[in-house]
Amino acid sequence: MRFVLATSGTHGDLNPYLGVGCLLRKRGHEVVIATCLSYRSRVEAEGLHFHRLRPDLNELMTGSAEISGKGNDLKSGTQFILRTLVLPKLRETYDDLLEVCQGADLLVNHPVLFAGPLVAEKLGIRWTSAILSPGIFLSVHDPALLPPLAWFHSLRKLGPMPHRLLNAVIDRITLRWMQPVEALRKEVNLPSSLSNPARGGMFSPTGTLGWFCSALGAPQADWPARTKVTGFVFFDKTTPTDLDGALQAFLEAGAPPIVFTLGTSAITVAGEFYRASLEAVRQKAWRAVILTGADPRNRILQSDVPDSVFVAEYAPYSEVFARAAAVVHAGGIGTIAQTLCAGVPSVVVPFAADQPDNAYRLARLGASRTIARGDYSARKVVAELEVVLHDSAYRERAKAVARQICGEDGAAQACDALERHARGEVT
Repeated sequence: MRFVLATSGTHGDLNPYLGVGCLLRKRGHEVVIATCLSYRSRVEAEGLHFHRLRPDLNELMTGSAEISGKGNDLKSGTQFILRTLVLPKLRETYDDLLEVCQGADLLVNHPVLFAGPLVAEKLGIRWTSAILSPGIFLSVHDPALLPPLAWFHSLRKLGPMPHRLLNAVIDRITLRWMQPVEALRKEVNLPSSLSNPARGGMFSPTGTLGWFCSALGAPQADWPARTKVTGFVFFDKTTPTDLDGALQAFLEAGAPPIVFTLGTSAITVAGEFYRASLEAVRQKAWRAVILTGADPRNRILQSDVPDSVFVAEYAPYSEVFARAAAVVHAGGIGTIAQTLCAGVPSVVVPFAADQPDNAYRLARLGASRTIARGDYSARKVVAELEVVLHDSAYRERAKAVARQICGEDGAAQACDALERHARGEVT
């Protein structure tokens, strides 16, 4: 069978698709990853077919400090990305997907790719929606913490009615944003849709897969029909895949360190994160690994780094987190998956998009503490790390979830479901 896996965004959006794609290929299927041009080498390094998908959100978000800042704004970042970067290029996305989906047995679609459902409808092919974070469902029974209205989240204690009203407002607002989708439907001779592309329209009638652990978000009565939670899908290989020798030696030379990382999105707007993190570990003489990424703005002068701290641009999370005492991160869903799989507690400083909701869900599990982005300081970092390092309940809870994750095999469950969808069977 021929699968087209379409995604866009950061490396955190790409990695699960690579994990699923590699396993589907091992099962004998033809797999094409349709994604940002800047990811071509990563896709082809895994022996998967690549197809360019415009716009290149990764290039846009990492190539401009102004765009990155607006895209990572806590309150308006999602609106900016959709209305300024994604929707104006909708016809280009549609054309790219229409080309690659010719003859496909199944399209697997990321929710930000609003052209995906139109292409599937135009070609008469099946498609599956893949959801990486549980908050995307906007359930009234398990409400998401939305950055522009964080205060509203406390009203969940009053039952579903407040969030039912809020979701109605969100429907009206986002439907106005989605006018380019309706215009494109007319342009390509498709009938009007009654579904909001940013809400019900992003979920496929064939089936929806939640590529996350049910401990973070269990299925709810108001989730779309035919939704299956598969568990996390992992992929964090590098080239070469071996852990850096110097880092390996550092990890083996002493006590488990604290790892500081901002994943693949917030790293472009780090601000004072690295300075404050370095000051915190210096105050307590803690061993630490600080992952700065390639952005030159995040570089730490070697003269400022004590022997107890190792600084690198990147290291495979699965390798480093498993040897960590705790991880301080921005709350991207991929990073959360890796911390939970490693069974280590976290301190989360959410920046934008789904990160505040992810942070809330991780804290609800009892596996993390949260620091607001504007409150991040050496003093605050020390205070919160003291809690997760010395209260064994945080590590015990993280380890309990790790045991659940190990028993799920999210990639295999995802591939099983996709094979069924490609054959026309419903989840």
